Amino acid sequence: MRRALRYVVLVLALAVLAGAAYRTLRGGAVTIEEWTPMGRPPRIRPDYTSTVVPPNIAPLNFCVDEDGDRYCVKVRSSSGDPIEVVGTTGQIVIPPGRWRKLLDANRGEELHFDVYVQAPDGRWSRFDTITNSIAAEEIDRYMVYRRINVMYDEYVRMGIHQYDLENAEDILVLDNRSFDGGCMNCHTFWNNSTEKMLLHVRSGQKDYGMGMLLVQDGVVEKVDARTEFSPRPAAFSSWHPSGRVVAFSTNKVRQFFHHARTEIRDGTDLDSDMGIYLLDSKTVASTAAICRPDRLETWPAWSADGAHLYFCSSPVPWSDRDTVPPEHYEQVRYDLVRIGYDVNTGTWGEAETVLSSEDTGLSITLPRASPDGRFLVFCMSEYSTFPTFQPSSDLYLMDLAGREYRRMECNSDRAESWHSWSSNSRWLAFSSKRGDGLFIRAYFSYVDENGTAHKPFVLPQSDPVFYDSFIKLYQMPEMVRELVPVRGEEIAGVIRSAPWTRSGPPVTAPTPRAASEPVPPSAEGPEAWTPHVQ
Repeated sequence: MRRALRYVVLVLALAVLAGAAYRTLRGGAVTIEEWTPMGRPPRIRPDYTSTVVPPNIAPLNFCVDEDGDRYCVKVRSSSGDPIEVVGTTGQIVIPPGRWRKLLDANRGEELHFDVYVQAPDGRWSRFDTITNSIAAEEIDRYMVYRRINVMYDEYVRMGIHQYDLENAEDILVLDNRSFDGGCMNCHTFWNNSTEKMLLHVRSGQKDYGMGMLLVQDGVVEKVDARTEFSPRPAAFSSWHPSGRVVAFSTNKVRQFFHHARTEIRDGTDLDSDMGIYLLDSKTVASTAAICRPDRLETWPAWSADGAHLYFCSSPVPWSDRDTVPPEHYEQVRYDLVRIGYDVNTGTWGEAETVLSSEDTGLSITLPRASPDGRFLVFCMSEYSTFPTFQPSSDLYLMDLAGREYRRMECNSDRAESWHSWSSNSRWLAFSSKRGDGLFIRAYFSYVDENGTAHKPFVLPQSDPVFYDSFIKLYQMPEMVRELVPVRGEEIAGVIRSAPWTRSGPPVTAPTPRAASEPVPPSAEGPEAWTPHVQ
């Protein structure tokens, strides 16, 4: 009995010693009395240096790309207990609870990373301190995005995901395999809330139809907004601040390829118009100013007060709306235009050019107004309506009070595209290919009250080496405050079985194009929208 008791005590003692050794290597304190200053910052990836981070962001886990046998990183700020992470590899995983407590206690203060590396001979080196800033303003907790493969001719597998920015947790909203490999794209939300949501779907191997999935108060409805005048399904959308109207474009998108250049893929919009869907009456409305037969109109975006609809408009430089690539495709440059709209009376104002491509020499796309009504962010590139295919694409910010605009400070030498605002107008999420020119990642930039965009940081992950091997794309990041209220099984069930709600006769509509007869709604099929444009 005594021998057994001694054995148990010995085992427990060894376990305690092993645990202590483990804590020393993985987050426990280490005493570094002497070190050699390196005189330079450490090489780390991802690049979490000299940036501004939200006080509610998940830990910025990273790798120290310096040779060594042991690593120590101390995370500290003005107040609170510092965090120390020690390990035998350069993979730095910061404890979430202590990180959250440290950031919350130091809003508006600096955040420091002290990095030490121990050589095989036992000597420590200290690198210059990495200094970031903690913003006072929080970021919306979730980001909804589309995850898709790098491909160009197949739907393959794609999903709509919701990422918890506070806990680095990825949540699947809808997998396209649940409705036989169909396409889904252009998810949009009402005022950064999932209370009202739109998602466009196209059939896959089985014909479930195509159109908008409208989510309101937890109820999913299939809406077919096609009309005799506009037989193509809705694509790019924007919620009116009232939640009563959705503006949308109808596009004839095609993809083509170049033999040799930085980005060999390219896209063109052969024909496009715009309209609005009135939720109360379930009808489609439009006006001639946003459906001109001699111009391409796309990328609708409501102003913060709902009094104006911004969009992009370009002359049609080709006569054949079927040939790919069309003639003079490299001459397509869009103007930034807006038109007044009264949601209570349903009346339209006059269209006015806010910024002309003749003045900029560039194509203007993807306008998005900040919720506080002060700024408008848009893309500009050499040509085209798809900035993601243009390495020249940069983000620009316009102060709406005086309409002065400038290139934003958060750009790189690679394509920047699809962007969205947080509900407090202080954070901008956007897609970027800055890493390698191929893979789209989600980045976040703090935009201060003067409109200055601070150095962006990539979406944080729990695994420091996540981006070394992840080969899917983060498309269309949209920031929202709460979880999507419906589960993927319910959405997929509606897609597979529920009937489509057809919109009523147009309340107002322009004259159909004289150059062609109206196409019946079924004529274009699932190929009316090329879903894989990246």
